Amino acid sequence: MNRDEPYELYYWPGIQGRGEFVRLALEEAGVEYIDIAKDPGGEEVAAQKLMRAMNDASLVTPPFAPPFLKSGDLWIAQTAEILFYLGSRHGLAPADEAGRLWDHQLQLTIADWVVEIHDTHHPLGGAFYYDEQKSESRKRSKLFCEQRIPKYMGYFENVLVRNPAGNRYLVRNALTCADLSLFQVIEGLQYAFPKAMKKHADNFPNVMALHGRVRNRERIAAYLASDRRLPFNEDGIFRHYPELDG
Repeated sequence: MNRDEPYELYYWPGIQGRGEFVRLALEEAGVEYIDIAKDPGGEEVAAQKLMRAMNDASLVTPPFAPPFLKSGDLWIAQTAEILFYLGSRHGLAPADEAGRLWDHQLQLTIADWVVEIHDTHHPLGGAFYYDEQKSESRKRSKLFCEQRIPKYMGYFENVLVRNPAGNRYLVRNALTCADLSLFQVIEGLQYAFPKAMKKHADNFPNVMALHGRVRNRERIAAYLASDRRLPFNEDGIFRHYPELDG
Protein backbone atom coordinates (compact mmCIF):
# COMPACT_ATOMS: atom_id res chain seq x y z
CA MET A 1 0.00 0.00 0.00
CA ASN A 2 1.16 3.52 -0.77
CA ARG A 3 1.38 5.28 2.58
CA ASP A 4 -0.09 8.38 0.89
CA GLU A 5 -3.21 6.40 -0.04
CA PRO A 6 -5.85 6.48 2.73
CA TYR A 7 -7.45 3.36 4.10
CA GLU A 8 -11.12 2.80 3.32
CA LEU A 9 -13.27 1.47 6.16
CA TYR A 10 -16.57 -0.16 5.22
CA TYR A 11 -19.30 -0.50 7.83
CA TRP A 12 -23.03 0.04 8.22
CA PRO A 13 -24.01 3.71 8.53
CA GLY A 14 -25.68 5.11 11.63
CA ILE A 15 -24.18 2.79 14.26
CA GLN A 16 -20.84 2.28 15.96
CA GLY A 17 -21.01 -1.51 15.91
CA ARG A 18 -17.88 -3.55 15.32
CA GLY A 19 -16.58 -0.86 13.01
CA GLU A 20 -15.89 1.33 16.02
CA PHE A 21 -13.10 -0.93 17.23
CA VAL A 22 -11.34 -0.29 13.92
CA ARG A 23 -12.05 3.45 14.03
CA LEU A 24 -10.40 3.74 17.45
CA ALA A 25 -7.23 2.11 16.13
CA LEU A 26 -7.14 4.33 13.06
CA GLU A 27 -7.72 7.43 15.17
CA GLU A 28 -5.04 6.50 17.70
CA ALA A 29 -2.60 5.77 14.88
CA GLY A 30 -3.28 9.19 13.42
CA VAL A 31 -3.57 7.87 9.87
CA GLU A 32 -5.84 9.12 7.12
CA TYR A 33 -8.87 6.99 6.37
CA ILE A 34 -12.14 7.27 4.50
CA ASP A 35 -15.14 6.12 6.53
CA ILE A 36 -17.63 4.89 3.96
CA ALA A 37 -20.40 4.90 6.57
CA LYS A 38 -20.14 8.69 6.79
CA ASP A 39 -20.45 9.45 3.10
CA PRO A 40 -21.43 13.09 2.54
CA GLY A 41 -24.29 11.83 0.38
CA GLY A 42 -25.99 10.44 3.47
CA GLU A 43 -26.73 7.03 4.95
CA GLU A 44 -28.51 5.68 1.87
CA VAL A 45 -25.54 6.44 -0.36
CA ALA A 46 -23.18 4.97 2.25
CA ALA A 47 -25.22 1.77 2.45
CA GLN A 48 -25.22 1.48 -1.35
CA LYS A 49 -21.42 1.80 -1.47
CA LEU A 50 -21.08 -0.84 1.24
CA MET A 51 -23.33 -3.28 -0.59
CA ARG A 52 -21.55 -2.73 -3.89
CA ALA A 53 -18.23 -3.52 -2.26
CA MET A 54 -19.61 -6.64 -0.56
CA ASN A 55 -21.06 -7.90 -3.84
CA ASP A 56 -18.05 -7.07 -6.00
CA ALA A 57 -17.63 -10.23 -8.07
CA SER A 58 -14.04 -9.35 -8.92
CA LEU A 59 -12.85 -9.88 -5.34
CA VAL A 60 -11.08 -13.19 -4.82
CA THR A 61 -11.14 -12.66 -1.04
CA PRO A 62 -14.73 -11.47 -0.50
CA PRO A 63 -15.79 -10.45 3.02
CA PHE A 64 -18.63 -12.27 4.72
CA ALA A 65 -19.84 -9.10 6.48
CA PRO A 66 -18.56 -5.69 7.54
CA PRO A 67 -16.40 -4.30 8.91
CA PHE A 68 -13.79 -4.66 6.23
CA LEU A 69 -10.84 -2.51 5.33
CA LYS A 70 -9.38 -1.67 1.94
CA SER A 71 -5.62 -1.15 2.09
CA GLY A 72 -4.29 -0.68 -1.41
CA ASP A 73 -5.11 -3.94 -3.20
CA LEU A 74 -5.86 -5.76 0.06
CA TRP A 75 -9.37 -6.31 1.35
CA ILE A 76 -9.31 -7.40 5.01
CA ALA A 77 -12.40 -8.49 6.95
CA GLN A 78 -13.17 -9.51 10.56
CA THR A 79 -12.54 -6.96 13.31
CA ALA A 80 -9.74 -8.87 15.03
CA GLU A 81 -8.00 -9.57 11.72
CA ILE A 82 -8.15 -5.90 10.71
CA LEU A 83 -6.70 -4.87 14.05
CA PHE A 84 -3.97 -7.50 13.78
CA TYR A 85 -3.01 -5.91 10.46
CA LEU A 86 -3.22 -2.30 11.63
CA GLY A 87 -1.49 -2.97 14.94
CA SER A 88 1.68 -4.29 13.35
CA ARG A 89 1.79 -1.44 10.82
CA HIS A 90 1.19 1.46 13.18
CA GLY A 91 2.87 0.66 16.48
CA LEU A 92 -0.25 -0.72 18.15
CA ALA A 93 1.14 -4.23 18.62
CA PRO A 94 4.44 -5.64 19.88
CA ALA A 95 7.18 -6.08 17.29
CA ASP A 96 7.86 -9.73 18.15
CA GLU A 97 5.69 -12.71 17.25
CA ALA A 98 4.96 -13.81 20.82
CA GLY A 99 3.77 -10.33 21.73
CA ARG A 100 1.63 -9.96 18.62
CA LEU A 101 -0.01 -13.34 19.21
CA TRP A 102 -0.76 -12.48 22.85
CA ASP A 103 -2.32 -9.18 21.80
CA HIS A 104 -4.36 -11.00 19.13
CA GLN A 105 -5.48 -13.61 21.64
CA LEU A 106 -6.82 -10.87 23.89
CA GLN A 107 -8.56 -9.30 20.91
CA LEU A 108 -10.29 -12.58 20.10
CA THR A 109 -11.46 -12.88 23.71
CA ILE A 110 -12.94 -9.40 23.43
CA ALA A 111 -14.68 -10.55 20.24
CA ASP A 112 -16.28 -13.40 22.20
CA TRP A 113 -17.44 -10.89 24.82
CA VAL A 114 -18.99 -8.66 22.15
CA VAL A 115 -21.04 -11.61 20.87
CA GLU A 116 -22.40 -12.21 24.37
CA ILE A 117 -23.24 -8.52 24.72
CA HIS A 118 -25.16 -8.56 21.45
CA ASP A 119 -27.05 -11.65 22.53
CA THR A 120 -28.46 -9.92 25.62
CA HIS A 121 -30.96 -8.12 23.39
CA HIS A 122 -31.09 -10.69 20.57
CA PRO A 123 -30.82 -14.12 22.25
CA LEU A 124 -32.94 -15.73 19.53
CA GLY A 125 -30.97 -14.13 16.73
CA GLY A 126 -31.28 -11.28 14.29
CA ALA A 127 -34.30 -12.77 12.51
CA PHE A 128 -36.51 -11.43 15.32
CA TYR A 129 -36.97 -7.85 16.52
CA TYR A 130 -36.15 -7.08 20.14
CA ASP A 131 -39.85 -6.71 20.96
CA GLU A 132 -40.36 -10.30 19.80
CA GLN A 133 -37.83 -11.71 22.26
CA LYS A 134 -38.16 -9.53 25.36
CA SER A 135 -38.81 -12.41 27.72
CA GLU A 136 -35.74 -14.31 26.55
CA SER A 137 -33.71 -11.09 26.62
CA ARG A 138 -34.56 -10.49 30.27
CA LYS A 139 -33.37 -13.97 31.21
CA ARG A 140 -30.21 -13.66 29.14
CA SER A 141 -29.39 -10.18 30.47
CA LYS A 142 -29.89 -11.19 34.08
CA LEU A 143 -27.34 -13.96 33.66
CA PHE A 144 -25.02 -11.67 31.73
CA CYS A 145 -25.12 -8.89 34.34
CA GLU A 146 -24.71 -11.21 37.31
CA GLN A 147 -22.15 -13.65 35.91
CA ARG A 148 -20.64 -12.76 32.55
CA ILE A 149 -19.72 -9.11 33.18
CA PRO A 150 -17.65 -9.99 36.28
CA LYS A 151 -16.28 -13.11 34.54
CA TYR A 152 -14.81 -11.12 31.65
CA MET A 153 -13.82 -8.09 33.70
CA GLY A 154 -12.14 -10.41 36.19
CA TYR A 155 -10.14 -12.01 33.42
CA PHE A 156 -8.83 -8.70 32.10
CA GLU A 157 -8.17 -7.48 35.64
CA ASN A 158 -6.03 -10.58 36.15
CA VAL A 159 -4.19 -9.95 32.86
CA LEU A 160 -3.32 -6.44 34.03
CA VAL A 161 -2.23 -7.58 37.49
CA ARG A 162 -0.04 -10.35 36.07
CA ASN A 163 1.61 -8.19 33.41
CA PRO A 164 5.34 -8.27 34.31
CA ALA A 165 5.73 -4.76 32.92
CA GLY A 166 3.12 -3.30 35.28
CA ASN A 167 -0.64 -2.84 35.23
CA ARG A 168 -0.96 0.15 32.90
CA TYR A 169 -1.60 -1.86 29.73
CA LEU A 170 -2.72 -5.37 28.80
CA VAL A 171 0.39 -6.26 26.82
CA ARG A 172 3.74 -5.28 28.31
CA ASN A 173 4.36 -1.56 28.68
CA ALA A 174 2.69 0.06 25.66
CA LEU A 175 -0.80 0.66 24.33
CA THR A 176 -2.08 -1.91 21.81
CA CYS A 177 -5.29 -2.48 19.89
CA ALA A 178 -6.50 -4.72 22.71
CA ASP A 179 -6.41 -1.78 25.14
CA LEU A 180 -8.43 0.35 22.73
CA SER A 181 -10.97 -2.43 22.27
CA LEU A 182 -11.32 -3.06 26.00
CA PHE A 183 -11.95 0.66 26.41
CA GLN A 184 -14.76 0.48 23.83
CA VAL A 185 -16.39 -2.48 25.56
CA ILE A 186 -16.37 -0.72 28.93
CA GLU A 187 -17.79 2.44 27.31
CA GLY A 188 -20.53 0.40 25.70
CA LEU A 189 -21.39 -1.51 28.85
CA GLN A 190 -21.64 1.71 30.84
CA TYR A 191 -24.17 2.91 28.29
CA ALA A 192 -26.13 -0.33 28.03
CA PHE A 193 -26.01 -1.52 31.65
CA PRO A 194 -25.24 1.51 33.86
CA LYS A 195 -26.72 -0.04 37.01
CA ALA A 196 -24.90 -3.33 36.59
CA MET A 197 -21.61 -1.61 35.76
CA LYS A 198 -21.90 0.61 38.83
CA LYS A 199 -22.20 -2.55 40.95
CA HIS A 200 -19.15 -4.19 39.40
CA ALA A 201 -16.73 -1.35 38.61
CA ASP A 202 -15.10 -1.04 42.03
CA ASN A 203 -14.14 -4.71 41.97
CA PHE A 204 -11.93 -4.22 38.92
CA PRO A 205 -9.86 -1.08 39.57
CA ASN A 206 -7.15 -1.81 37.01
CA VAL A 207 -9.65 -2.34 34.19
CA MET A 208 -11.40 0.91 35.05
CA ALA A 209 -8.09 2.75 35.33
CA LEU A 210 -7.12 1.49 31.88
CA HIS A 211 -10.46 2.69 30.55
CA GLY A 212 -9.76 6.16 31.90
CA ARG A 213 -6.19 6.10 30.64
CA VAL A 214 -7.31 5.36 27.09
CA ARG A 215 -10.10 7.93 27.22
CA ASN A 216 -7.60 10.64 28.13
CA ARG A 217 -5.12 9.91 25.35
CA GLU A 218 -4.78 12.99 23.16
CA ARG A 219 -6.02 11.54 19.88
CA ILE A 220 -8.74 9.42 21.47
CA ALA A 221 -10.03 12.36 23.52
CA ALA A 222 -10.12 14.51 20.39
CA TYR A 223 -11.98 11.80 18.50
CA LEU A 224 -14.54 11.27 21.25
CA ALA A 225 -15.26 15.01 21.29
CA SER A 226 -15.66 15.18 17.50
CA ASP A 227 -18.62 14.50 15.24
CA ARG A 228 -16.69 11.55 13.82
CA ARG A 229 -17.69 9.58 16.91
CA LEU A 230 -21.23 8.34 16.49
CA PRO A 231 -23.32 8.20 19.67
CA PHE A 232 -24.48 4.90 21.10
CA ASN A 233 -28.03 4.07 20.09
CA GLU A 234 -30.56 1.25 20.15
CA ASP A 235 -29.61 -0.05 16.72
CA GLY A 236 -26.05 -1.09 17.57
CA ILE A 237 -24.38 -3.73 19.69
CA PHE A 238 -24.62 -1.77 22.93
CA ARG A 239 -28.26 -0.94 23.61
CA HIS A 240 -29.78 0.57 26.72
CA TYR A 241 -33.07 -1.06 27.56
CA PRO A 242 -33.82 -0.19 31.23
CA GLU A 243 -35.72 -3.44 31.73
CA LEU A 244 -32.53 -5.42 30.99
CA ASP A 245 -30.21 -3.50 33.30
CA GLY A 246 -29.73 -5.60 36.45
